[in-house]
Amino acid sequence: MKITNIEVIPFRVPRMVFRNRALVPDGDAVQTLTKISTDEGAEGYYLGGHGHGDQDGLPPDERRALVARGRALLLGEDPFDREKFWRYMWVANWPENLLSVIDLALWDLQARAFGIPVHKLMGGCRTRAKAYASTYPNMGTPEEYAAHALECKQQGYRAYKIHPYYFADPTTFRPVPGRPSHIEADIAACRAVREAVGDDMALMYDPWGTYCTYEDALKVGRVLEELNFVWYEHPMPEYRVQAYVKLTRELDIPILSPEIAAGSVYTRADWILREASDMSRIDVLRGGLTGGRKLVDVCEAYGVKCEPHMSGFGNLQLLGATSEDTCEYYERGLLAPGVDCNTPPPYLASLADPLDADGYVAIPQAPGMGYDIIWDYIEENRIAED
Repeated sequence: MKITNIEVIPFRVPRMVFRNRALVPDGDAVQTLTKISTDEGAEGYYLGGHGHGDQDGLPPDERRALVARGRALLLGEDPFDREKFWRYMWVANWPENLLSVIDLALWDLQARAFGIPVHKLMGGCRTRAKAYASTYPNMGTPEEYAAHALECKQQGYRAYKIHPYYFADPTTFRPVPGRPSHIEADIAACRAVREAVGDDMALMYDPWGTYCTYEDALKVGRVLEELNFVWYEHPMPEYRVQAYVKLTRELDIPILSPEIAAGSVYTRADWILREASDMSRIDVLRGGLTGGRKLVDVCEAYGVKCEPHMSGFGNLQLLGATSEDTCEYYERGLLAPGVDCNTPPPYLASLADPLDADGYVAIPQAPGMGYDIIWDYIEENRIAED
């Protein structure tokens, strides 16, 4: 079997986003389907590649780069040689999300060719994973965060993560620069949520690296310890590794990072050795499933938790191939009042991650990533390329 073509198909999707405490249309939403074809008819796909989970498509410059560089690398090659391609793309300094999309589409291709889900190809371990409700930032007052957390608990979630107030004023909700940090409002939201949901709901916290002083990060961390939060995610900019070493030593609550630092398994292995965090973080756009699986193995060897970042089919397949002892949770969302995460997007016939009554999501069992693609929708909404 040889690879004969790579293409990226852009198409428009209606989408609502949560801004300034309200749902508003995202009029420029574009999704992309990356498709790798072979001379024996086997194909592999990946949806998304640019933003949160697998919902946001590649922009035009990245589409052109992926096709040009991908064809030069892959045409005429065996699609099952993923490890070879993965190593070459790192050496050739490919953009991290683009090498990830290639890797993911190749995993999908081989699993589809064998008629099994990707996690079975990787080595199946479980059929479902614990989910936590992950919020939009700047969602409302502390009382509104508390009401939303309680609503999520009533829906079946057993865990809830707060993205607090950043890049917006916590009173007016108008955009503001990243400084100063709004730690008093952040702490108030954390206290309100814990009081609302009680002690039997796991709570997590992620200010997305916006605490620009060690003192702010430490002060909030002390409160999170008092409130018995499960983890403290990405509190400071991640290029300040020594500040993370200091914070990890000072606090008892587990520090979960790096979240967005480039370098996939390589960067994260260095953080583990430097004891810059207690838990590690990866998603499939930080090195594909190949990079994600490599990191999970490193974390397991060192007795460190590795929590996948963001939602989507790829991260679910990674969870299906790993133990809950190392990768415990699936991030479901982003959520906010009025946000619908229970209806499939119009280009898919089924949802990736329906929540069950026990607070778990099932790992997709269809061949490949588990996509049930509505091809007519994609063709009808396809964007013509220049």
